[in-house]
Amino acid sequence: MKYRWSLAPAQPAVTQVMAAEHRIAPLLAQCLLNRGLSEPEAVRSFLEPRLKQLQDPFLIPNMDRAAERLGRARERGESVVLFGDYDVDGITASTLLHQFLSDLGWKVQCFLPRRLEEGYGLSRSGAENCLAQHPATLLLAVDCGANANDTIQWLEERGVQVIVLDHHQVSDPPPPATALVNPQLAGPGSPCFRELCSVGLAFKLAHALLKQGRADNREPEIEYDIRPFLDLVALGTIADLVPLTGENRILVNAGLDRLNRTERPGLLALGKVAGIQRRITGYEVGFQLAPRLNAAGRLEDALESLHLLLAPDLASALPIARTLDTHNRQRQDIEKTIVEQVLERVRSRFDPATDLVLVEGDSNWHIGVVGIVASRVLQAFYRPTFVLGGDEAAWRGSGRSIEGFDLAQALRQCDDLLLKHGGHAMAAGLTVDPEQVPALRDRLNDIARQRLKPEHLKPTLRLDAEVTPADMTLESLHELNRLQQTGMGNPAVRLCMRQVTHQRGLMRMGSDKQHVKMWVTDGRATCEAVWWGAGQGSLPVGQFDLAFTPKLNDYQGRTTVQLQVADWQPA
Repeated sequence: MKYRWSLAPAQPAVTQVMAAEHRIAPLLAQCLLNRGLSEPEAVRSFLEPRLKQLQDPFLIPNMDRAAERLGRARERGESVVLFGDYDVDGITASTLLHQFLSDLGWKVQCFLPRRLEEGYGLSRSGAENCLAQHPATLLLAVDCGANANDTIQWLEERGVQVIVLDHHQVSDPPPPATALVNPQLAGPGSPCFRELCSVGLAFKLAHALLKQGRADNREPEIEYDIRPFLDLVALGTIADLVPLTGENRILVNAGLDRLNRTERPGLLALGKVAGIQRRITGYEVGFQLAPRLNAAGRLEDALESLHLLLAPDLASALPIARTLDTHNRQRQDIEKTIVEQVLERVRSRFDPATDLVLVEGDSNWHIGVVGIVASRVLQAFYRPTFVLGGDEAAWRGSGRSIEGFDLAQALRQCDDLLLKHGGHAMAAGLTVDPEQVPALRDRLNDIARQRLKPEHLKPTLRLDAEVTPADMTLESLHELNRLQQTGMGNPAVRLCMRQVTHQRGLMRMGSDKQHVKMWVTDGRATCEAVWWGAGQGSLPVGQFDLAFTPKLNDYQGRTTVQLQVADWQPA
């Protein structure tokens, strides 16, 4: 897929000042500027994230009410039940709180809804099943509940008070919870915690309860250390694709360090079955650990992942980890089959001029993977995409979008065609009668014709700076690594070189020869470059411009600079 290149304007005067003040190279200074960082204190905090920079957890809206109610529950010996979610964020947050509350004297149980039976969030059926298994007077909704007005009202009427710990958008009016801990409620001028996902909020709740206990001179809290939970915080935060800025940057950097020396049997077992043999970074979390934890909730029951993370020893953790690995392979097979079917359908009738939104559904498609499939289809066609599955009575599906098309807003304009819908600008979910799908497809495309311009339909490749092959040294890449951990809100560095040529012949790699290695030169210096997934598409010839992400490549004890190709264009 070819991109629209967007090169950030060079600001040499500003970068030279920043470089001198912070003793960094102008290239790193330019990358910081591109990420909105120029003030000295902001730059220092970004380059040197420290746990001591974390703000008071009681600054989060309603944290004081949640801590006070939980404190009373412990004093009275009340039963508390955690109602979590089946994704990695929900599972890690539930694990953290279950272990923390149990350690410090709460009577606590945990319930995770099943995707196929109870659906997403704090549903009425989920709440009924939860209380049937774990009778309680206080329910703590984790990573859900911000929109569960009816269910929370039903629970409160039956004498079950509800604390909601959630980072999703809050309904208007908000649910009638005893305490609604949600950073989205913060008013203007308040400290911003909006980047936190639910495992980050769970850590902040644990910190708040710890501070409260220490203020009351409770000995267990005085001795308790919550830093070992940071492995879970890093795992859930990276997996949930929230911005890795602000407090998330601090938590993830400290959490990855903790994850690499974790003693948690479940994570050790998961790393073993995933075959991880090197330092864990965001890549290993996002592509090796998180998919295996997610697989249980997609196909079966997310409680398997919870039991793994709570496992007391490696002997009990390894069998669960192997089961999750099997689930993940099954998920990959199911996903691959559905992706092929959706792509075949779309290609058979795709008209780029009129098909601005793709909507495909089938009763045989597993609803546990439709979100991943929608992402794959979007990558192929770069169109907002909905993929639906389920039974004949109602299809449930997920949508993924591109810049310029707000899915949640579009679905509100289709309310009369839908049984249920919700979500955000870039990702949303819906339930629909299969007979309404053609009308839904037409309506969404009508909306898209009003909102999307031709430039929206070609992805933008944002580039940090223009460099030469000689600039790409081990020293410069080690310095650029100070931007880690990259991710949402802090993208990986992308650079470009102009008017380079091949220093020698290209080399195809991989079992299907789908990857290409090349050596690019400007006549003065040469860099090795790899284009993963180049396929059989056109390759650069003559003089060309190259867009890439620079990487340190460790192979057989030797570290070299390698450019990972993103795109190319004729010079």
